[in-house]
Amino acid sequence: MGEVKSDGIGVSYDDKGQGEPALLFLPGWCGSRQVFGQLAARCVTRRRVLSVDWRGHGQSETPTHDFGADDLVDDALAVIEASGATNVVPVALSHAGWVAIELRRRLGPRISKLVLLDWIILEAPPPFLEALQSLQDPTQWGQARDQLFSMWLHGLDIPELTSYVREDMGSYPFDMWRRAGREISAAYAHATSPLKVLAGLNPPVPVLHIYAQPEDPGYLAAQRAFAAEHSWFNVLKLEARSHFPMLEVPGEMASGIERFLA
Repeated sequence: MGEVKSDGIGVSYDDKGQGEPALLFLPGWCGSRQVFGQLAARCVTRRRVLSVDWRGHGQSETPTHDFGADDLVDDALAVIEASGATNVVPVALSHAGWVAIELRRRLGPRISKLVLLDWIILEAPPPFLEALQSLQDPTQWGQARDQLFSMWLHGLDIPELTSYVREDMGSYPFDMWRRAGREISAAYAHATSPLKVLAGLNPPVPVLHIYAQPEDPGYLAAQRAFAAEHSWFNVLKLEARSHFPMLEVPGEMASGIERFLA
């Protein structure tokens, strides 16, 4: 485990294994790098793996001032520079995908590919945007968060998933969930959809979106249609029941990532 200063704030990260491109695991808001434990353990047998805790998360320091998505980009850049890795592939969970895209903008071909995990990669549906607004309301945030937790855990008996959602994600206070709601809302308002932003990158970057839920065949069909028109985009639908398939089928996910890198 290492630590690097990002804007004077200590950012904790793991650096294990050897070989490039190195994988850079980026967790979502209100969650630590613990979510990648099983997946990283499988990936590290083949290549170098970096895994970061954002400022205010996990084992990193908590700033005394507010921060946003741009600051998370700074955290990721600090870890990349400290590692000395010359070829990096971000593996971004959910809305950390916005950070991964910005890393490509900033570092160009040094970010050779992007792996996006379980993201709303099309336009965000209205109920989700409404939930993001509720997370920013001090009178509604707890109920909104608990509804998300219930959706993620419904009908599933996966101890690692329950622990991560209830204990890890559940440990963050209103200020962090408000921040998450604000920053994710702003990203969709500005960009419309991740696919639209990715299509605007010039030159394009090879992208793999790996997800398990929702089961909606239309969601997969829309991504396959996009892939048919954009050769740099790839989608892999896993046979898993949760929104955190890295805790459910880490081996299958690791194999999918390795095939993409190869």
